[in-house]
This record gives sequence, C-alpha cells and structure tokens, in this order.
Amino acid sequence: MELAKVTALLRATTLEAAILTGRLVLYPSGLVAVRAGGPAPDDGSPGGPVPAVAGAGRPVVLLHGFADNHSVFLLLRRALARHGRAHVEALDYSPLTWDLRTAAEALGRRIERIADRTGRAEVDLVGHSLGGLVARYYVQRLGGDARVRTLVTLGTPHAGTTVARLADAHPLVRQMRPGSEVLRELAAPAPGCRTRFVSFWSDLDQIMVPVETARLDHPDLLVHDVRVSGIGHLALPVHPTVTAGILEALDAGGAEEATGEGAASVA
Repeated sequence: MELAKVTALLRATTLEAAILTGRLVLYPSGLVAVRAGGPAPDDGSPGGPVPAVAGAGRPVVLLHGFADNHSVFLLLRRALARHGRAHVEALDYSPLTWDLRTAAEALGRRIERIADRTGRAEVDLVGHSLGGLVARYYVQRLGGDARVRTLVTLGTPHAGTTVARLADAHPLVRQMRPGSEVLRELAAPAPGCRTRFVSFWSDLDQIMVPVETARLDHPDLLVHDVRVSGIGHLALPVHPTVTAGILEALDAGGAEEATGEGAASVA
C-alpha cells in the first residue's frame, strides 16, 4: 500500500476513534426524547398542526443507523437550524426492531404526523447507514415518494455489506447483507418514483465492504452519488465537509438534476 494511502487510513482511523468516544458520551442523551424541534414520539400523541414558517423550507427528518440513536445528529441539527431549516426532527426507531420493513412503516406514520403538525406536504430525509436503507424502503416500497422530496443517505449499504459476519445473529444485520430479501425488493423496478436521491459514500468506510456498496445504482431512480475521501463511517454525519454537501443537496432538492457522481475531499 502506498505511503499516502497508509497515512490517510491512519488519519481516518484516529478520527473514527475520537468520534466513537464522543458518541459513547452523547449516547445516553439520545435516550431522552426531545420535544422542541426534536423527535416526535411514535405513540399517537395528539397535537394540532403548527403553522408553516415562511421561508423555513421543508421539514428535515433525520434517521440514525444500527445500534445508534438521534444524538448522532447533534451537529447536523445545529447546522440545519443555522441554515434556516425551522423544522428539524431526529427520529429513533426501537432497539427491539427486528425487521427493516417494520421500521419503514413506523417512519411513514411519523412523517404523516410531522406533515400535519408543520402544514407541509413534503419533507426531506437524511439517513445514516441502516437509517438510509429504512428511509429508502419507505420511499420506494411504501409510497413515501409522495411525501419525500429529497432523500440523502450517508454510508448506506444499498447493495449490501459483508462486514462483521459474527453479527448475523441480528435480523437487521442479515437484511443488510448482499442478496437479502429486503435488498432484492429494493432492486425491483420502481417506475415513477418522485423522490430525488443523493448518496454519500466514503473511500475509507470500513463498515461498507466493499466501499462502493454505499453508492446507489438503480435505473428507475434519480440519483446523485457523492464520493467522499479521507473519512470513515462514523464521521459521515458529523464532518463539516459532508454537512456542507448535505445542505447543498437539500437546497437543490427543488431542481431537476441528472444522474451522476460528485466528489468531496477531506483534508
């Protein structure tokens, strides 16, 4: 391996370790639901519609990855608020969830309530890792394209990942394997899907094996793949370069864009 690649990998690994430490510190805070601008409980709680804020843009819904919670989006939530998005909700799915499709159904119910509360017909979605796959299933298989203008995925195993075979005891992990029933459903035709997809994938993502699995390739979907260099899986929801790319992707959500690939480098 070339010296430059070794150096980049060591730098990315060091950053991943630092982020993991921070995640462990923040994780307990993610066990508490945040009411003001935060995650809405999936308990059917009553709540009248909230008047839409002029110029606030579409609500943004954030969905975390496997064995995580909404605290992973602390920095992204702040960036979206500074960027003028008045309605940002980071949702959790139950740690007892055993089926990705069940999580996608619950996501659909949550989005309907968010639309009612905010008075907005459409939302934008950002999903990290498994969260991106849950969001994609909702959009492609459950009619969510009627609600979601732009779906941004961060390090999502669109074609399945082969990492950590010992974790196959968990059904959600098995559903993220290449050739799983869920991934076969997502590979099926999706004519007329209205959602615009932007998938960020990193060349040093050690959870996505191979790394290209985080690219989204589907003939019926409007997709823009963005290659990120120099960071790992955990850094995707928090790194400022990726955050800037997410903001740009959401801002461009109202414009038609051809399928293609961009690139972002991290120094």
